[in-house]
Amino acid sequence: MSKIEVRALSKSYRVAAKKPGIAGTVNHFIYRRTKEVLAVDNINFKIAKGEMVGFIGSNGAGKTTTLKMLCGLIHPSGGYLRVAGFSPLTRDKKFLRQITFVMGQKQQLIWDLPPLDSIKVNAAIYGLSEKECSNRTYELASMLDLGDELYRPVRKLSLGERMKAELLAALLHRPSILFLDEPTLGLDINAQVRVRQFLSNYNRKYGATIILTSHYMADITSLCRRVLLIDKGRLLFDGLLQDLIQKLSPSRSVIIELNSPQPIEQLSEYGEVVEYDKNFVRLLIPRNDLTSKISSLLIKFPIKDLEITDPPIEQLIGRLLS
Repeated sequence: MSKIEVRALSKSYRVAAKKPGIAGTVNHFIYRRTKEVLAVDNINFKIAKGEMVGFIGSNGAGKTTTLKMLCGLIHPSGGYLRVAGFSPLTRDKKFLRQITFVMGQKQQLIWDLPPLDSIKVNAAIYGLSEKECSNRTYELASMLDLGDELYRPVRKLSLGERMKAELLAALLHRPSILFLDEPTLGLDINAQVRVRQFLSNYNRKYGATIILTSHYMADITSLCRRVLLIDKGRLLFDGLLQDLIQKLSPSRSVIIELNSPQPIEQLSEYGEVVEYDKNFVRLLIPRNDLTSKISSLLIKFPIKDLEITDPPIEQLIGRLLS
Protein backbone atom coordinates (compact mmCIF):
# COMPACT_ATOMS: atom_id res chain seq x y z
CA MET A 1 0.00 0.00 0.00
CA SER A 2 1.28 3.45 -0.92
CA LYS A 3 2.04 5.89 1.88
CA ILE A 4 1.85 8.78 -0.60
CA GLU A 5 -0.17 8.78 -3.82
CA VAL A 6 -0.28 11.63 -6.33
CA ARG A 7 -2.29 11.66 -9.57
CA ALA A 8 -2.45 14.47 -12.14
CA LEU A 9 -1.38 17.00 -9.50
CA SER A 10 -1.19 20.59 -10.71
CA LYS A 11 -0.73 24.04 -9.22
CA SER A 12 -1.00 27.36 -11.02
CA TYR A 13 -0.75 30.95 -9.80
CA ARG A 14 -2.03 34.21 -11.21
CA VAL A 15 0.69 36.85 -11.12
CA ALA A 16 0.86 40.46 -12.23
CA ALA A 17 1.91 41.03 -15.85
CA LYS A 18 3.69 44.38 -15.46
CA LYS A 19 6.23 46.06 -17.69
CA PRO A 20 9.33 47.56 -16.00
CA GLY A 21 9.82 51.23 -15.24
CA ILE A 22 7.58 54.06 -14.02
CA ALA A 23 5.45 54.02 -17.17
CA GLY A 24 4.88 50.30 -16.76
CA THR A 25 3.90 50.78 -13.10
CA VAL A 26 1.41 53.56 -13.92
CA ASN A 27 -0.06 51.60 -16.81
CA HIS A 28 -0.40 48.52 -14.64
CA PHE A 29 -2.11 50.58 -11.92
CA ILE A 30 -4.76 51.73 -14.43
CA TYR A 31 -5.00 48.60 -16.61
CA ARG A 32 -4.21 45.72 -14.32
CA ARG A 33 -3.24 42.57 -16.18
CA THR A 34 -2.33 39.15 -14.89
CA LYS A 35 -0.96 35.94 -16.33
CA GLU A 36 -1.09 32.34 -15.20
CA VAL A 37 2.09 30.58 -14.13
CA LEU A 38 2.04 26.80 -13.95
CA ALA A 39 4.26 25.77 -11.03
CA VAL A 40 3.37 22.04 -11.02
CA ASP A 41 2.06 20.42 -14.18
CA ASN A 42 0.13 17.14 -14.04
CA ILE A 43 2.59 14.98 -12.08
CA ASN A 44 2.01 11.41 -10.90
CA PHE A 45 3.90 9.21 -8.43
CA LYS A 46 3.47 6.79 -5.53
CA ILE A 47 5.77 6.29 -2.55
CA ALA A 48 5.66 3.20 -0.35
CA LYS A 49 6.08 3.06 3.40
CA GLY A 50 9.72 3.31 4.47
CA GLU A 51 11.03 4.61 1.12
CA MET A 52 13.62 7.40 1.00
CA VAL A 53 13.06 9.30 -2.24
CA GLY A 54 15.17 12.13 -3.63
CA PHE A 55 13.21 14.98 -5.23
CA ILE A 56 15.60 16.83 -7.53
CA GLY A 57 15.49 19.65 -10.05
CA SER A 58 16.69 23.19 -10.63
CA ASN A 59 15.54 26.25 -8.68
CA GLY A 60 11.90 27.03 -9.46
CA ALA A 61 11.24 23.55 -10.83
CA GLY A 62 8.27 22.99 -8.49
CA LYS A 63 9.81 20.87 -5.71
CA THR A 64 8.88 23.01 -2.71
CA THR A 65 5.44 23.75 -4.15
CA THR A 66 4.80 20.01 -4.41
CA LEU A 67 5.96 19.38 -0.84
CA LYS A 68 3.71 22.17 0.45
CA MET A 69 0.72 20.60 -1.32
CA LEU A 70 1.56 17.22 0.22
CA CYS A 71 1.58 18.88 3.65
CA GLY A 72 -1.68 20.74 3.02
CA LEU A 73 -0.03 24.16 3.31
CA ILE A 74 -1.26 25.18 -0.15
CA HIS A 75 -4.18 23.87 -2.18
CA PRO A 76 -3.61 22.25 -5.58
CA SER A 77 -5.33 23.62 -8.67
CA GLY A 78 -6.20 20.11 -9.76
CA GLY A 79 -5.49 16.44 -9.28
CA TYR A 80 -5.66 13.85 -6.53
CA LEU A 81 -3.37 13.29 -3.56
CA ARG A 82 -3.43 11.13 -0.46
CA VAL A 83 -0.83 11.10 2.29
CA ALA A 84 -1.08 8.34 4.92
CA GLY A 85 -4.66 7.79 3.80
CA PHE A 86 -5.66 11.42 4.37
CA SER A 87 -6.40 14.35 2.10
CA PRO A 88 -3.79 16.95 3.19
CA LEU A 89 -6.28 19.77 2.51
CA THR A 90 -8.33 18.82 5.59
CA ARG A 91 -5.30 19.31 7.89
CA ASP A 92 -6.79 16.58 10.10
CA LYS A 93 -5.09 16.30 13.51
CA LYS A 94 -4.37 12.61 12.96
CA PHE A 95 -2.73 13.50 9.65
CA LEU A 96 -0.62 16.29 11.17
CA ARG A 97 0.68 13.94 13.87
CA GLN A 98 2.10 11.68 11.15
CA ILE A 99 4.07 14.27 9.19
CA THR A 100 6.78 16.85 9.61
CA PHE A 101 8.12 19.46 7.20
CA VAL A 102 11.68 20.76 7.66
CA MET A 103 13.00 23.59 5.51
CA GLY A 104 16.72 24.32 5.65
CA GLN A 105 16.20 28.07 5.23
CA LYS A 106 13.44 28.36 7.86
CA GLN A 107 13.53 27.84 11.61
CA GLN A 108 11.00 27.07 14.31
CA LEU A 109 13.34 27.43 17.29
CA ILE A 110 13.02 30.65 19.29
CA TRP A 111 16.19 32.67 18.64
CA ASP A 112 16.94 33.90 22.17
CA LEU A 113 15.96 30.72 24.04
CA PRO A 114 17.73 27.37 24.34
CA PRO A 115 16.42 24.67 21.94
CA LEU A 116 15.12 22.67 24.92
CA ASP A 117 12.51 25.37 25.61
CA SER A 118 11.15 25.18 22.06
CA ILE A 119 11.21 21.39 22.27
CA LYS A 120 9.04 21.49 25.39
CA VAL A 121 6.58 23.76 23.59
CA ASN A 122 6.36 21.21 20.76
CA ALA A 123 5.81 18.44 23.31
CA ALA A 124 2.86 20.37 24.77
CA ILE A 125 1.39 20.97 21.30
CA TYR A 126 1.48 17.24 20.53
CA GLY A 127 0.20 16.25 23.96
CA LEU A 128 3.34 14.43 25.07
CA SER A 129 3.82 13.83 28.78
CA GLU A 130 6.89 15.20 30.53
CA LYS A 131 8.35 11.70 30.67
CA GLU A 132 7.71 11.07 26.94
CA CYS A 133 9.27 14.41 26.08
CA SER A 134 12.34 13.69 28.20
CA ASN A 135 12.81 10.17 26.81
CA ARG A 136 12.38 11.17 23.19
CA THR A 137 14.61 14.23 23.58
CA TYR A 138 17.37 12.10 25.07
CA GLU A 139 16.99 9.45 22.35
CA LEU A 140 17.07 11.92 19.46
CA ALA A 141 19.85 13.99 21.06
CA SER A 142 21.96 10.84 21.29
CA MET A 143 21.31 10.02 17.61
CA LEU A 144 22.15 13.61 16.62
CA ASP A 145 25.15 13.93 18.93
CA LEU A 146 23.61 16.91 20.76
CA GLY A 147 24.46 17.64 24.39
CA ASP A 148 25.11 21.03 25.98
CA GLU A 149 23.87 22.70 22.79
CA LEU A 150 20.29 22.08 23.97
CA TYR A 151 20.87 24.43 26.91
CA ARG A 152 22.50 27.34 25.04
CA PRO A 153 20.52 30.11 23.30
CA VAL A 154 19.87 29.26 19.66
CA ARG A 155 21.66 32.45 18.53
CA LYS A 156 24.89 31.12 20.06
CA LEU A 157 24.81 27.82 18.17
CA SER A 158 26.62 27.13 14.92
CA LEU A 159 24.54 26.55 11.79
CA GLY A 160 25.15 22.80 12.00
CA GLU A 161 24.14 22.68 15.67
CA ARG A 162 20.99 24.69 14.93
CA MET A 163 20.02 22.35 12.09
CA LYS A 164 20.39 19.30 14.32
CA ALA A 165 18.31 20.99 17.02
CA GLU A 166 15.68 21.86 14.39
CA LEU A 167 15.52 18.19 13.37
CA LEU A 168 15.12 17.13 16.99
CA ALA A 169 12.23 19.55 17.52
CA ALA A 170 10.58 18.53 14.24
CA LEU A 171 10.81 14.80 15.00
CA LEU A 172 9.84 14.88 18.67
CA HIS A 173 6.31 13.63 17.92
CA ARG A 174 7.89 10.72 15.97
CA PRO A 175 6.32 11.34 12.55
CA SER A 176 6.11 8.51 10.04
CA ILE A 177 6.47 10.83 7.02
CA LEU A 178 9.28 13.38 6.67
CA PHE A 179 9.25 16.15 4.06
CA LEU A 180 12.76 17.61 4.04
CA ASP A 181 13.48 20.66 1.90
CA GLU A 182 17.23 21.38 1.73
CA PRO A 183 17.97 20.12 5.29
CA THR A 184 21.76 20.48 4.82
CA LEU A 185 21.64 23.93 3.21
CA GLY A 186 24.72 25.96 4.17
CA LEU A 187 26.22 23.24 6.39
CA ASP A 188 29.89 22.32 6.23
CA ILE A 189 30.89 18.87 4.96
CA ASN A 190 31.15 17.28 8.43
CA ALA A 191 27.74 18.60 9.49
CA GLN A 192 26.21 17.36 6.23
CA VAL A 193 27.59 13.87 6.87
CA ARG A 194 26.20 13.81 10.43
CA VAL A 195 22.73 14.89 9.26
CA ARG A 196 22.75 12.19 6.55
CA GLN A 197 23.77 9.53 9.05
CA PHE A 198 20.98 10.62 11.39
CA LEU A 199 18.33 10.50 8.65
CA SER A 200 19.49 7.05 7.57
CA ASN A 201 19.36 5.80 11.18
CA TYR A 202 15.91 7.35 11.75
CA ASN A 203 14.57 5.73 8.58
CA ARG A 204 15.97 2.34 9.58
CA LYS A 205 14.81 2.52 13.21
CA TYR A 206 11.26 3.83 12.68
CA GLY A 207 10.53 2.82 9.08
CA ALA A 208 9.81 6.45 8.21
CA THR A 209 8.92 7.52 4.69
CA ILE A 210 11.18 10.38 3.57
CA ILE A 211 11.05 12.79 0.63
CA LEU A 212 14.25 14.80 0.40
CA THR A 213 15.04 17.78 -1.80
CA SER A 214 18.62 18.98 -1.97
CA HIS A 215 21.02 20.75 -4.30
CA TYR A 216 23.84 18.79 -2.66
CA MET A 217 23.76 15.63 -4.74
CA ALA A 218 25.81 13.85 -2.06
CA ASP A 219 22.63 13.96 0.09
CA ILE A 220 20.68 12.21 -2.66
CA THR A 221 23.32 9.66 -3.66
CA SER A 222 24.05 8.61 -0.07
CA LEU A 223 20.42 8.31 1.09
CA CYS A 224 18.10 7.67 -1.86
CA ARG A 225 17.94 4.72 -4.26
CA ARG A 226 14.97 6.27 -6.05
CA VAL A 227 14.69 9.80 -7.42
CA LEU A 228 11.98 12.02 -8.88
CA LEU A 229 13.37 14.53 -11.38
CA ILE A 230 11.21 17.59 -11.99
CA ASP A 231 11.74 20.52 -14.34
CA LYS A 232 9.40 23.44 -15.05
CA GLY A 233 6.67 21.69 -13.10
CA ARG A 234 6.82 18.46 -15.12
CA LEU A 235 8.05 15.12 -13.82
CA LEU A 236 10.79 13.99 -16.20
CA PHE A 237 11.95 10.83 -14.43
CA ASP A 238 10.77 8.50 -11.67
CA GLY A 239 12.97 5.52 -10.91
CA LEU A 240 16.26 4.26 -9.52
CA LEU A 241 19.10 6.78 -9.33
CA GLN A 242 21.42 4.27 -11.00
CA ASP A 243 19.01 3.94 -13.93
CA LEU A 244 18.97 7.73 -14.32
CA ILE A 245 22.78 7.80 -14.37
CA GLN A 246 22.88 5.09 -17.02
CA LYS A 247 20.22 6.86 -19.07
CA LEU A 248 22.08 10.17 -18.99
CA SER A 249 25.53 8.64 -19.42
CA PRO A 250 25.71 5.41 -21.45
CA SER A 251 29.52 5.43 -21.05
CA ARG A 252 31.86 5.28 -18.07
CA SER A 253 35.00 7.31 -17.60
CA VAL A 254 38.24 5.28 -17.49
CA ILE A 255 41.34 7.14 -16.27
CA ILE A 256 44.63 5.40 -17.11
CA GLU A 257 48.16 6.18 -15.97
CA LEU A 258 50.71 4.51 -18.24
CA ASN A 259 54.29 3.51 -17.49
CA SER A 260 55.31 5.00 -20.85
CA PRO A 261 53.61 7.12 -23.53
CA GLN A 262 51.46 5.24 -26.05
CA PRO A 263 50.13 6.30 -29.47
CA ILE A 264 46.77 8.01 -29.16
CA GLU A 265 45.58 6.21 -32.29
CA GLN A 266 45.91 2.82 -30.56
CA LEU A 267 44.22 4.02 -27.38
CA SER A 268 41.29 5.47 -29.33
CA GLU A 269 40.41 1.95 -30.51
CA TYR A 270 39.12 1.25 -26.99
CA GLY A 271 36.94 4.32 -26.50
CA GLU A 272 36.60 8.04 -27.00
CA VAL A 273 39.76 9.84 -25.88
CA VAL A 274 38.65 12.93 -23.95
CA GLU A 275 42.02 13.73 -22.31
CA TYR A 276 45.55 12.80 -23.34
CA ASP A 277 48.88 13.98 -21.94
CA LYS A 278 51.96 11.79 -22.25
CA ASN A 279 51.44 9.02 -19.66
CA PHE A 280 47.88 10.03 -18.82
CA VAL A 281 44.69 9.29 -20.75
CA ARG A 282 40.97 9.42 -20.04
CA LEU A 283 38.61 7.36 -22.15
CA LEU A 284 34.84 7.13 -22.38
CA ILE A 285 33.91 3.49 -22.86
CA PRO A 286 30.32 2.24 -23.43
CA ARG A 287 29.04 0.42 -20.35
CA ASN A 288 28.17 -2.72 -22.33
CA ASP A 289 31.76 -3.03 -23.62
CA LEU A 290 33.50 -2.04 -20.40
CA THR A 291 34.62 -5.48 -19.16
CA SER A 292 36.06 -6.67 -22.47
CA LYS A 293 37.73 -3.34 -23.25
CA ILE A 294 39.39 -3.08 -19.82
CA SER A 295 40.67 -6.67 -20.05
CA SER A 296 42.19 -5.96 -23.45
CA LEU A 297 43.75 -2.67 -22.28
CA LEU A 298 45.43 -4.40 -19.32
CA ILE A 299 46.94 -7.02 -21.61
CA LYS A 300 48.13 -4.71 -24.40
CA PHE A 301 49.42 -1.61 -22.58
CA PRO A 302 51.91 -1.03 -19.71
CA ILE A 303 49.36 0.33 -17.24
CA LYS A 304 50.56 1.73 -13.91
CA ASP A 305 47.14 2.69 -12.51
CA LEU A 306 43.52 2.56 -13.66
CA GLU A 307 40.35 4.14 -12.28
CA ILE A 308 36.76 3.68 -13.47
CA THR A 309 34.21 6.35 -12.54
CA ASP A 310 30.82 7.71 -13.49
CA PRO A 311 30.63 11.34 -14.61
CA PRO A 312 29.49 13.57 -11.70
CA ILE A 313 25.70 13.31 -11.31
CA GLU A 314 25.47 17.11 -10.94
CA GLN A 315 27.08 17.47 -14.36
CA LEU A 316 24.73 14.95 -15.97
CA ILE A 317 21.56 16.48 -14.54
CA GLY A 318 22.76 20.03 -15.26
CA ARG A 319 23.31 19.02 -18.89
CA LEU A 320 19.79 17.56 -19.06
CA LEU A 321 18.11 20.64 -17.59
CA SER A 322 20.11 23.25 -19.50
